[in-house]
Amino acid sequence: MIIDKRNEFADALALNTGGAGTYLLGDVIDTDPAAIAPNDTVDLQGSELFLVVQVDTTATSGGAATLQIKLVSDAQAAIATDGSATEHIGLQAVAVANLTAGKVIGCVKLPSGSYERYLGILQITGTAAFTAGKINAFLTSDPAIWRPYADNVD
Repeated sequence: MIIDKRNEFADALALNTGGAGTYLLGDVIDTDPAAIAPNDTVDLQGSELFLVVQVDTTATSGGAATLQIKLVSDAQAAIATDGSATEHIGLQAVAVANLTAGKVIGCVKLPSGSYERYLGILQITGTAAFTAGKINAFLTSDPAIWRPYADNVD
């Protein structure tokens, strides 16, 4: 499957290594860009999209860290991490021991409803800080044919 770079939040993005807390990760998608070229089409009718989150590089921690990913939207590009952003998907927290390279930790259809202008993902670190680890996170319309493959780009 081809992944559209404009629908990608994280591509081998390092996890935040701060202590337990909530962090905005990766890129933010603007669902209502100010200017649209005349030859572009915009689908506002609710195409089915899925959030896929995969571990790219095995995570490590000096303690018993847990990772939870949330898909949220906000009125500002610097999406709030204080709980005021609108939550759409909250994946289950995953223990560091289960965050191994290639593991898909979430593949969830985006729910219908009202989304604010900017869409992004939050990393919620529990218990202890991560010392390493990377993830991939993106939206796709057909996760059934998506498979993780090694990145052959140097």
